[in-house]
Amino acid sequence: MASEFKPTPIPTGVIDVNGVPSMYDGKGGTKPLSIIKAQHQLEDQVVRKILGYAVALGEQVARFKQHTFDDIAGFEALLAQEYDAKLGGAKGNKTLMTHDNLYKITVQVAERTSFGPELQQAKALVDECLNEWSETARAEIRAIVTQAFRTDKEGQVSIAQIFVLLRADIKDPRWLRAMDAIRDAMRVVGSKTYVRCYRRESFDGGWQAVSIDLAKA
Repeated sequence: MASEFKPTPIPTGVIDVNGVPSMYDGKGGTKPLSIIKAQHQLEDQVVRKILGYAVALGEQVARFKQHTFDDIAGFEALLAQEYDAKLGGAKGNKTLMTHDNLYKITVQVAERTSFGPELQQAKALVDECLNEWSETARAEIRAIVTQAFRTDKEGQVSIAQIFVLLRADIKDPRWLRAMDAIRDAMRVVGSKTYVRCYRRESFDGGWQAVSIDLAKA
């Protein structure tokens, strides 16, 4: 039987102020427990209880992630040493599966891309095209262009929308130069590795993700 999941101890928040049990308020001051409403004390206790389990679960997930990477790295080292074989593709994406094909683990490496100053040159060329094309053509494409060059809260453009532009079948030389400028502007600035676990009930059944995301559980 698995051991009971134990929460991380969270301080009660109760302090002693000149012999009077008290708690800090949201402004850094203190209040005696005797004047804090019962429902507010109960709310405080519920939050601290839940946080105790949340912190413990977060630490457990972090340990699981590290053990997963360690186990996969060990398996890859064994393949390389014993069998002169390599797991996965050039970018690090890989899939490990049980012999009965009912369980699998995927490792995906997502590159983080930013754009250099060439992107502004591309935007100028695209705007030039839109301003000179017919009204009909401009109406069809302007929405795509607006979405592609719109920045988010961090000032970053949408990679997905930029790729929509790159796939557009437009032969205008200025447009083609703009797309070349976009490609020149792309810079890989880092990557992040994701591990996902899946299972299914039968050999031809659909895969179901094993969720470790609280929002999806």
